[in-house]
Amino acid sequence: MIFKESKTIYLQIADRIMDEILQKVYLEQERIPSVRDYAAIVEVNPNTVVRTYEYLQGRQIIFNKRGIGYFVEKGAVKRIQALRKEVFLREDLPEMCKSMKLLGITPDDIAALYKDYLEKE
Repeated sequence: MIFKESKTIYLQIADRIMDEILQKVYLEQERIPSVRDYAAIVEVNPNTVVRTYEYLQGRQIIFNKRGIGYFVEKGAVKRIQALRKEVFLREDLPEMCKSMKLLGITPDDIAALYKDYLEKE
């Protein structure tokens, strides 16, 4: 995994795991890789993955069954979508709107692009 310097590594790993849950790589109530296995996958120290898993547990995305491993929480997909929507509306959208204004991109331009995108899916 290639990490950006603008965001802490454990949060980038958390984003990756949440992406994998949204993409159904890991289903709700299904086991995810152990700390050691995931650390090997993303090539980081296991302590970093421990921090990631603690972060995700705190947001009720995953849970630990002692002695068995970590699992995706029931309802995790909806929680991830809500969390991401909140961040998008609070942080990403205002930045995007500012850029659109500076570039002269109109709401109609965006609507047409979005419509085209949805039709291609």
